[in-house]
Amino acid sequence: MPRTRNIHKSQSPNRNRRSRKHPNTATAFFETTKGLVTLCLLLFAAAFATYIPAMGNPFVVLDDREYVTANPHIRSLGWNTVHWAFTAFDAANWHPLTWLSHALDYKLFALNPAGHHATNILLHAASAVLLFLFLYWTTRRTGPSLFVAALFAVHPLNVESVAWVAERKNVLSTFFFLLVLIAYTWYAQKPNWRRYLLVALLFAVGLMAKPMLVTLPFVLLLLDYWPLERMRIAGTPGGSEASRHQPIWKLAVEKVPLLALSAGGSLLTLKAQHAVVQPLTEYSVGNRIGNALLSYGLYLWKMVWPANLALYPHSPTAPPAWKWLLALAVMVAVTALVVVRHTNKYLVVGWCWFLGTLIPVIGLVQVGEYAMADRYAYISLLGIFVMIAFGLADLAQAKHAQPVWLAVCCGVVLVAFATTTVHQISYWRSDYDLYSHTLELEETSFAHNAVGIALLNPAAALSREDLDRFPSEPARLDEARRHFERALELRKARSGEGSLWDDARSLNNVANLDRMQNRLAEASNHDEAALKIYRQLAIKNPDVYLPYVAVTLNNLGAVKRLQNQLDEARLNYQESLAINRDLAKQNPVKYLPNVAMVLSESGRLEASIGHVETARAQYDEALAISRQLAQQNPEAYMPQLAMTLSNFGLMDAYQQQMKDAQQHLEEALRIERQLAQQNATVYLPNLVMSLSNLGRLELIQGRIAESRAHYTEALKLAQELVQTDRAYTGEVEQIEASLQQLGKMSAQQNQPVASRVSP
Repeated sequence: MPRTRNIHKSQSPNRNRRSRKHPNTATAFFETTKGLVTLCLLLFAAAFATYIPAMGNPFVVLDDREYVTANPHIRSLGWNTVHWAFTAFDAANWHPLTWLSHALDYKLFALNPAGHHATNILLHAASAVLLFLFLYWTTRRTGPSLFVAALFAVHPLNVESVAWVAERKNVLSTFFFLLVLIAYTWYAQKPNWRRYLLVALLFAVGLMAKPMLVTLPFVLLLLDYWPLERMRIAGTPGGSEASRHQPIWKLAVEKVPLLALSAGGSLLTLKAQHAVVQPLTEYSVGNRIGNALLSYGLYLWKMVWPANLALYPHSPTAPPAWKWLLALAVMVAVTALVVVRHTNKYLVVGWCWFLGTLIPVIGLVQVGEYAMADRYAYISLLGIFVMIAFGLADLAQAKHAQPVWLAVCCGVVLVAFATTTVHQISYWRSDYDLYSHTLELEETSFAHNAVGIALLNPAAALSREDLDRFPSEPARLDEARRHFERALELRKARSGEGSLWDDARSLNNVANLDRMQNRLAEASNHDEAALKIYRQLAIKNPDVYLPYVAVTLNNLGAVKRLQNQLDEARLNYQESLAINRDLAKQNPVKYLPNVAMVLSESGRLEASIGHVETARAQYDEALAISRQLAQQNPEAYMPQLAMTLSNFGLMDAYQQQMKDAQQHLEEALRIERQLAQQNATVYLPNLVMSLSNLGRLELIQGRIAESRAHYTEALKLAQELVQTDRAYTGEVEQIEASLQQLGKMSAQQNQPVASRVSP
């Protein structure tokens, strides 16, 4: 980077007071090229080392599934992927560069989460270095520049951005944001169209990573004021130095092409997020303004005292007046300080940076259900860090404090923040840990539902430690019920689309659990209540709520089938299938899995009422879709493929199609073995069932040896399950009864075999 000394002859009063009569040897070294390289390496190493624990975390279900683990588009880096990345509005965003970065990670690491986490960490560490270099090159102040970058590198508020794979868009866009600042500094030295084109190009690329960068042109205008000193201020003395200063209107006109890029990014974002933008009927204007003021205050507080960091669901009512009034008072006080100390230009720039860059995500246009988020402050808090670091440096100089004591104090703060960051990373081990932590901080129906759902998805949402805490399925189900029922109790008597959706979600969750625990009457009532709400919401907003109608219809069909209300079940399945087929035409990647699931469930029903040809056609189609999905994403769809194969095989056996039944059940068994090897706690019961199904088929065919081998293995595994969960005692007894039957058959054929297999 070229030296920028020629554009900094006129500096702030504080800077001109710096003494060079007694140069410090260490300071002088760190201002050399070798010293700067040393500092950059130390900064990079500190950031990377702080976040190394994140590499041991798995993917979480929250967004990681949509972005990576269940996203077939990122499985290659060909033209089709590039075309999709630039034309898709998946995940309610337009960020092609982010999609391509995930595709590159998949090519390098497949679904090894450590590699994906490492990329986030590397980008974060590199951004810390870029931030330091930018501040040093523009201010020539090593100490405060380094402290700003170090705060950014280790601050706990940044954990959400770095330790969450799905937040690749945040770390990637910030990397390009800082490259733009450096390129703009180069342009400011000698403005010409080539240098400006580089600034615009980097800005466009950054917008392709995350549209939050739309405020960057305003940040560049702030940099013209400080530290680039390009802005002509009324009352500034004339002279040769002032001749390079420009009026603010001219600098603003200079940003027009960049503002055009911001406008384009904003329009694309509005198009992508139109379905998740909350209407004013859901969150009133007063609610939004109160939440925005409170959020500004909370970001400042959490920057100083980074405790209780979690996910923050939006309250349906405006925050208490005293909270947002207190936040407003703090903001007014800081603003007054900045006005009084306006000669310290970094205070003006830092405060305006913080206030301005948060505007797109402060909640005035409410997207989704979060009131605020740690990740939103990733760029914004840089302004506050600048105020603190340069303010402390000037204060220490004014008080003639020894630099070593300031360095020690800053070091203690950084170590404390880094320690807290490492602890905060541990909450991202699983969805269960993340949402349990959220629930500890504030009891909401959102958090209770999320914890319950995690307990129902142990393979994806629970860590090893969580599984040790809830080793048996009944224990997980009982705990999930406690959370779902509490979520229902917390429902507010309020109107609005979001509240209705929250009610329906809670009802759905309880219904799913009712079905799993064979409480069929309750499951039917809860599903029907949820379906009524979803139908009502779908009339106003079909794009968002029709998928929920389809899923609830499928769930209700399953309950009605178990209740032997077959005609009603059939109608539910047919309507669900019709909706999912229509949705799959628009978005096959997202809705084909639902088509396969409903086909498999419907095929099971059709077989039970003797519609064999219809059932076989539905199973064939479900199997074809499931194979395709499992080939694209084995981790996500192999369990569904195994279930479809098992159901198909059992129907084949019932129809005396023994060869087909054998083939389907053997393939299901192979898949279940693989799944059980990866996660025995979750998939071992399914493996026992597959072994028993195949053993039963072979027993019917009189294949004694093969049946005995499968039943014996099933018994051994079932007895292992009983050690941790007595609910599997029935499975053991059924398998033992089958082995006794095999023993009788063997005796009749003069084939000696043990009538009972002992543990």
